[in-house]
Amino acid sequence: MSVRELVVLGTASQVPTRHRNHNGYLLRWDGEGILFDPGEGTQRQMLRAGVAAHDLNRICVTHFHGDHSLGLAGVIQRINLDRVPHEITAHYPRSGRRFFDRLRYATAYRETVALTEAPVDTDGVLARTPGYTLDARRLDHPVESYGYRLTEPDGRRMLPERLAARGITGPDVGRLQREGVLGGVGLEEVSEVRRGQRFAFVMDTRLCDGVYALAEGCDLLVIESTFLDEDEALAVEHGHLTAGQAARVARDAGVRHLVLTHFSQRYADPEEFERQARAAGYEGELTVAHDLLRVPVPKRR
Repeated sequence: MSVRELVVLGTASQVPTRHRNHNGYLLRWDGEGILFDPGEGTQRQMLRAGVAAHDLNRICVTHFHGDHSLGLAGVIQRINLDRVPHEITAHYPRSGRRFFDRLRYATAYRETVALTEAPVDTDGVLARTPGYTLDARRLDHPVESYGYRLTEPDGRRMLPERLAARGITGPDVGRLQREGVLGGVGLEEVSEVRRGQRFAFVMDTRLCDGVYALAEGCDLLVIESTFLDEDEALAVEHGHLTAGQAARVARDAGVRHLVLTHFSQRYADPEEFERQARAAGYEGELTVAHDLLRVPVPKRR
């Protein structure tokens, strides 16, 4: 049975707290696992969440501030210790390659796994698989940063009443799907487009074109909201978003489920992020993330 869900491993910005680990997010997408921004402590959080190194197929790093990357050393060494049998690909800003190399080889260990590096240096497609296309978009942060977007290919949904009206039943339905035409009946006559699902991961950034491009039409958007709205000046200064800004992006982009995360330790009441997001006019499903939370990708309408 296919599973599509977000496993939240950590939600703190800059420094961990008693209740929030550094960043870390695993997207389970059918049989694959994509690990985003493994901050310090991610390896232990994976154990607590029931996530194994064998579950990983890709690692995506938005930028090389410590709260988004210090966990790379432990995660990569665990991948090798557990002798993961499949290839794992790592995406990260090319300008930070020296940081990736330092973290990858931070201590002595035996390399047993093929870890493919695929650095990012421009907007566009990073990978195409049968299940999704992975894109990157440049963000606006004091160091080079990219957000990531996963898009499932559109499919076709068969319409039983139209099939019945044309006398197409049983194995002939599958044949029509494979061949596109059967007995003069075209596939488009008895089906409709089934829109592919879309996921985006947006971390440290000011508002910019990349944020909106990543969020557009997403079923699930994971986005930083480091500050509350009253501290917007600080957000702009340090290259971050507020809860209200993130919510307005989601509202304008037609996001179905918004996940706010990456919270400053200065705030004691996480419910205030939800209040400000609602005040900004976002009416979809809303989650203020906490460590070890699981968020399913919304079912298709």
